[in-house]
Amino acid sequence: MRIDKFLKVSRIIKRRTVANEACDAGRVSINGKVCKASAEIKCGDIVEIRFGERLIKVRIEDIKEHTLKNDAASLYTVLENN
Repeated sequence: MRIDKFLKVSRIIKRRTVANEACDAGRVSINGKVCKASAEIKCGDIVEIRFGERLIKVRIEDIKEHTLKNDAASLYTVLENN
């Protein structure tokens, strides 16, 4: 699955266009490497997202095409939230 779609499905970022823009601006990295919106992810990858001064670091636990709002948090584990 593409990183921009995962960010939207997991509800880390609310809209896919915003996730796409964050990737294009270099604020999203997978396993320590800055990625494009089209980068493929897999279970176990570490994703870091910078929102201004904040840094959110998550590990991908599961990948689903669609998920309910209540189940979205089960797709990832928060490792760091500054």
